[in-house]
Amino acid sequence: MSADFLIELGTEELPPKVLLSLSEAFTAGIVSGFENHNLAFSEVTPFAAPRRLALVIKDLDTQAPDSEVVAWGPPTKVAFDADGNPTRAAEAFAAKNGIEIAELKGSIENDGQQDKLCVRRVEAGSQTDSLLAEVINASLAALPIPKRMRWGTNKEEFVRPVQWAVLLFNGQVCREIIVGLESGNISRGHRFHCSEDIIIQSPDSYAEQLEQAYVMVDFDKRRKVIRDGVTRLATEFGGIAVIDEDLLNEVSALNEWPVPLLGKFDQHFLEVPAQALISSMKEHQKYFHVVDAENKLMAAFITVANIESKDPAQVIDGNERVIRPRLADAAFFYQNDKNASLESRRDALKQVVFQAKLGSVYDKTERVAALCETLAQYASADGNLTRRAAELSKSDLVTDMVGEFADLQGTMGRDYALNDGEDVDVAEALFEQYLPRFAGDTVPDTTVGTTLALADRLDSLVGIFSIGQQPSGSRDPFALRRASLGVLRIMVEREVDMDLNVAIAAAAKPFSNAGEEVCESVLTYVIERFKSWYRDENIDPEVFASVAALGLSNPLDINTRVMAVHQFTLLPEATALAAANKRVSNILAKQLGDKTPEPVSSDLLQDAAEITLATEIDALAKLVSPLLEQRDYNAVLQKLAMLRDPVDRFFDDVMVMAEDQAVRENRLALLHSLRKLFIGVADISQLVPAK
Repeated sequence: MSADFLIELGTEELPPKVLLSLSEAFTAGIVSGFENHNLAFSEVTPFAAPRRLALVIKDLDTQAPDSEVVAWGPPTKVAFDADGNPTRAAEAFAAKNGIEIAELKGSIENDGQQDKLCVRRVEAGSQTDSLLAEVINASLAALPIPKRMRWGTNKEEFVRPVQWAVLLFNGQVCREIIVGLESGNISRGHRFHCSEDIIIQSPDSYAEQLEQAYVMVDFDKRRKVIRDGVTRLATEFGGIAVIDEDLLNEVSALNEWPVPLLGKFDQHFLEVPAQALISSMKEHQKYFHVVDAENKLMAAFITVANIESKDPAQVIDGNERVIRPRLADAAFFYQNDKNASLESRRDALKQVVFQAKLGSVYDKTERVAALCETLAQYASADGNLTRRAAELSKSDLVTDMVGEFADLQGTMGRDYALNDGEDVDVAEALFEQYLPRFAGDTVPDTTVGTTLALADRLDSLVGIFSIGQQPSGSRDPFALRRASLGVLRIMVEREVDMDLNVAIAAAAKPFSNAGEEVCESVLTYVIERFKSWYRDENIDPEVFASVAALGLSNPLDINTRVMAVHQFTLLPEATALAAANKRVSNILAKQLGDKTPEPVSSDLLQDAAEITLATEIDALAKLVSPLLEQRDYNAVLQKLAMLRDPVDRFFDDVMVMAEDQAVRENRLALLHSLRKLFIGVADISQLVPAK
């Protein structure tokens, strides 16, 4: 038999930025709990709203299936003495498993190695309703809540105070203790639109009953209502709504009954940089902004009310009165900031600590400026401009605008630099130094910005590693993982042809503790970030491993090789050649170790298969040599794919370990030359998965 299940946990307002993750973890925990008890079910529907986490499961088994329990006892030679009488070990086994001593001789089975006492019995499956509290409370206890709270005189802890719990199963109201409260069938509606308790009739009626009480429990439905409403209002205003997905999720998590409304602000505020106004509206008020067809900010915003007002104009007016002083503050900060140049603000950076052991932010700009001069040539940038950009790179951190809106760092730096009359490339670099800011973000477009972005990240990486505070586990307070990925993306996408060993060594000069070991650690750490990059691009880890085996340190070159090997794996010859290279690698490692054999002697080639292979290798070596210099690794591997048949015939027809030592060594030399051809691009033996 099966029946529908509903759990709703009612709370004070849950943190909006984590509502979705809490709902997902809550659902996963309960589903996992039922699965662990071998309970079957069909559809699972999670619900998440500001004051509740809920879950409906259709067709949940009302009882777990029966299971066979097997208890193995001691071997018969231990269980019985020479006269066949039960020993104490046998008696203890009988007592433990509730069987009579006389039944022991009929309870002997072979476990595949020897005869042992064995008892088999069928245990009836648990009734599902007896498992509900255990499963639910276990799921709640495992939720990813960094800081739990207590309320009232309760000892229970949760992310927010729990006010009620609804638990229905098999047509019954289940009375269980959930986070210290007895569950029932009474829920609550909207704080203002519905003051009465809601008696939930069934799991099927749950969402509809709450919607009648002005609570839209389906998170996706609320999100669609908001998206559609915001889009419609912007269109009616003659603009386009800019809907940031993170903001949309947050607003969806703040409202039980979302009602989008459009408000306006004074045109003169548009004199302030758009990003400052957007930041004020988005971060402080959770408003969506509106742009015109040319992507210019319009004097309007869209808010989402959690109430269906009889007089929406009053709600709009209230929001307009709230945003006006916010925008006025932004305008004041902007005008005030322009009274002092970025250059004049540099001294203030001496009072801002970057890291206690690494000095001030001013010290960091000095280090980065020197490093920029070294790196500029690799990005084809002007050394003087990159140094200037580095010196001014953090000055906007001590402006009023960035002090109020931290997400405007770089954006305001660019604007203020242009106001100060700085070179356009310098100004743009102040913004581009932070690119890419997140996965999928763009990389710097200018050569000066590219150089500054690399230098800033490399300085942080080497500096933090030099004081022994590199990331460990999930702890990464200086975001060095993101910085490393940024370095790789910039170098690859901007085609910066530079050996990281050179860049890291230059970055290490100001740090007394940044010796060779630290530099090697930084290099390894950065190159390792390629793994997650290629995983996101669905490239097999063996492909990167084949290139990483060469110990290279130029990201642009590494990426070019990885892409070539990835394409090679799609060829029909790839699997056989990878296996052959694996075989060759094992033979050479065993027979030669680190020794380099003498060149292949044509006089010692005997069999037709080895003569053919040697001829093909010689011809291809001459053919691919210029291609390797041009880093045309795709072409190299396509040429080498022609070796499949000669290699297969060689291993089919030729005995490598010939009795004649000279012939044997010559054949090993031939295999070495084969491996050397492929190793010019990658160690494709790594493409064979480890067993």
